Amino acid sequence: MSLSSHINEKANLIWAIADKLTGVYKPHEYGEVILPLTVIRRFDCILADTKEAVLKKYEEVKELPMRDILLRKASGYQFYNTSRFTFEKLLDDPDNIEANFRDYLNGFSPNVTEIIEKFKFDGHITTMAQKNILYIVLKEFTTPQANLHPDHISNLEMGYIFEEIIRRFSEAHNEDAGQHYTPREVIELMVNILFYNDNSLLSGDHVAKTIYDPACGTGGMLSVAENYLHKLNSTAELLAFGQEINDQTFAICKADMLIKGNDATQIKSGNTLSDDQFAEQTFDYILSNPPFGREWKNEKNAVEKEAKLGFAGRFGAGLPAVGDGQMLFLETAVAKMKPTGSRAAIIHNGSPLFTGDAGSGPSEIRRYLLENDLLEAIIALPNDIFYNTGIATYIWVLSNKKAGNRKGKVQLINANGLFEKRRKALGNKRNDISEEQIAEITRVYGDFTENEISKIFSNEEFGYSKITVERPLKDENGEPVLKKGKPQPDTALRDTENVPLTENIQAYFEREVLPFSPDAWIDENKTKVGYEIPFTRYFYKYEAPRPSAEIMAEIVELEKELDGSLEEIFS
Repeated sequence: MSLSSHINEKANLIWAIADKLTGVYKPHEYGEVILPLTVIRRFDCILADTKEAVLKKYEEVKELPMRDILLRKASGYQFYNTSRFTFEKLLDDPDNIEANFRDYLNGFSPNVTEIIEKFKFDGHITTMAQKNILYIVLKEFTTPQANLHPDHISNLEMGYIFEEIIRRFSEAHNEDAGQHYTPREVIELMVNILFYNDNSLLSGDHVAKTIYDPACGTGGMLSVAENYLHKLNSTAELLAFGQEINDQTFAICKADMLIKGNDATQIKSGNTLSDDQFAEQTFDYILSNPPFGREWKNEKNAVEKEAKLGFAGRFGAGLPAVGDGQMLFLETAVAKMKPTGSRAAIIHNGSPLFTGDAGSGPSEIRRYLLENDLLEAIIALPNDIFYNTGIATYIWVLSNKKAGNRKGKVQLINANGLFEKRRKALGNKRNDISEEQIAEITRVYGDFTENEISKIFSNEEFGYSKITVERPLKDENGEPVLKKGKPQPDTALRDTENVPLTENIQAYFEREVLPFSPDAWIDENKTKVGYEIPFTRYFYKYEAPRPSAEIMAEIVELEKELDGSLEEIFS
């Protein structure tokens, strides 16, 4: 059985338990019960092997201040449970199921208790007990099919299962699954790029690197990055740092980190834009898929306050429009780079490429990135590879440790055509990027040469000077109106021109403006520098119009179909 099939099978079995909630909960509420119970059951299965040893040790050390450390050692994990109950033992006393289940939950170590609290699960325990379904649901989680022991389901598979359950829950709730996680093939591509050419830095003994995701969701990006590094160097340590605003996905991410034996204390809850939990910290690697097209109105006061700090804060380059905060995460990534060198990979839609006129916040952010040589590459991904959107998406690769041949340059890679059609769509996800295609995109990035899907530009080629062209105001006799001997501008005739930074402004003006308006002049006080990246234009290919005969034949066929439909309706 393939990995995908195995994951779907397990997710189906877990999701099927939701049938026991029918009548008590509405379908869009199922995830509020199933998600926390899946997490708790996973902990339960993991701790089963050392349960008796922990209970014995607890009786010995329960009065000692060092009991937490000793109990972790007894369990073999960074967490434990001191209750005499397990899921199986809870079933021995149906009459006291609620009290016993609460006793069981209270027996977890504080780091797991925090996770459970983030699910806001307490009220659901009461509801299920009152409606006499708590015992039934817990019993379903103890069946062989619901065995979540690592011997049956690896940590990697468990991460996929969590994500699939979230996707189904979000779908039922008419929410965006994509706000919680990113397709794994996209993450694999990002990680390939992120670690490219760093093998020498990542090999050897006692290697420890840091990685940060400011919108970490369920932690999928951090997990894939860790797996990549461990394949390269099994002794290397990747210290993961992440922040997540959604309580449920934060809880899953932290649980996943705990189960893997990682330092889960560095997974923080909260809004990255308004409450940065890693202020003044920097990291070796940064990757993220922040929300795009989402307003930052609620964070406006905090963001603007930090922006006033200039580059002492994260937002010194500028602020995007309130309607879309994704470029704030771009600035956050830059602020988190180590002075000694870091690389970042961030997913955006097309908006950050070109929105905003010269002098606007988005343009100034692009200007800062390009004039400081921080933008290494932009990769256009295929459409329809995300669960919640079919629009164009791009990976921005940032670096303050560019290789010599990349300095002062930006590589644009059009990977839009590198995909495979799915047999069955998942939401808006109709396409996948295969392993071979991931390798191909990575190779094109690494080669850093121009070809059909790769183009290389100097940083200044994306810049332009926006000049204001004035023409004289004239009186009733057609003579220029003068003030202190200078012609006054006619605002009705005012125009602007975008002059590429690679061109001389005066030469451009004499060539493109004066032949048509000999009396025009440039108001140099109004000149602004702007930057945009018209990605699509660079890869545009002309397609000849279809032959008229072909179009006519198609119209005739459509008319025939319509005639048949209309006949059915009106007959």
